[in-house]
Amino acid sequence: MRIADFLPGARSRALVSAQLLDEVVDAQLDSLPRLPPETRGRQADHLAELVQLGQFYRHYARGWISRRELQRRCLAAVPDPTRGAPVQLVDGE
Repeated sequence: MRIADFLPGARSRALVSAQLLDEVVDAQLDSLPRLPPETRGRQADHLAELVQLGQFYRHYARGWISRRELQRRCLAAVPDPTRGAPVQLVDGE
């Protein structure tokens, strides 16, 4: 079921964005095993976020999600470095 109404060219721009994200991931994926173990996990997480963003753009291009939902998912998928790390409270705080 298609729920999104598209602006002119929005579908093609979304597909181009998804393809670009795929290319970035493909270019970086081969270097992952050569990274030091302490940074490999973080790099893999970043690449996984890019893959997820690409999938969101494809869903938008197919009309499965709205532009607003695309924005919400993208903001939720990629942590905002300006907000800092989440605070975890211990018992009694």
